[in-house]
Amino acid sequence: MLPFDAVLCDLDGVIRHFDHVAQAEIEARYGLPLAKTAFDPRLIDPATLGRITEQEWIESVALALGGDDVARQAVAEFAGVSFWVDEEVRAVLAAAQALVPLIIVTNAMDTVEEHLDRLGLTYFADALVSSARVGVAKPDPRIYHLAAEVAGAAPERCLFVDDRLENVTAARELGMTGVHYRTLADLTAVLG
Repeated sequence: MLPFDAVLCDLDGVIRHFDHVAQAEIEARYGLPLAKTAFDPRLIDPATLGRITEQEWIESVALALGGDDVARQAVAEFAGVSFWVDEEVRAVLAAAQALVPLIIVTNAMDTVEEHLDRLGLTYFADALVSSARVGVAKPDPRIYHLAAEVAGAAPERCLFVDDRLENVTAARELGMTGVHYRTLADLTAVLG
């Protein structure tokens, strides 16, 4: 038995990982501040809130970097880096899911379902709560309440896992048990 009625888990940085070495190499090769520009809240927030598509976000980043063919190519390569599933994390979460609902709670773009399909995760979780679909993003308390409701659990009976401390802090403020994920040991310490 688990001391929780549901597990709410972030996607990126916990289950799914991107090739940051490749991203840094692309940035160095082009001599452009790709990461800083791509993750500027003025550019990424509209995409993660579902106001623009991933393709529109890519175009906005290219425009912010000058809008020429070189900027467009650099951004396309940066956005297209490979990603993969941490199978050890997946196994721990699957074991927990045998006991309680597992909900993926992610600040994502409109392509998240396509990405889950490419990773073989379409039917992995019991539900997906995506910021692009619900119009609110972590650490906004509304997305946590929505995820708990989808799980059919009271917030104080939910375990929330995320690699960003501010998201974990927000969950804890709602009474959830929060795990700041950095390594597999952080997850196994609470889920076994």
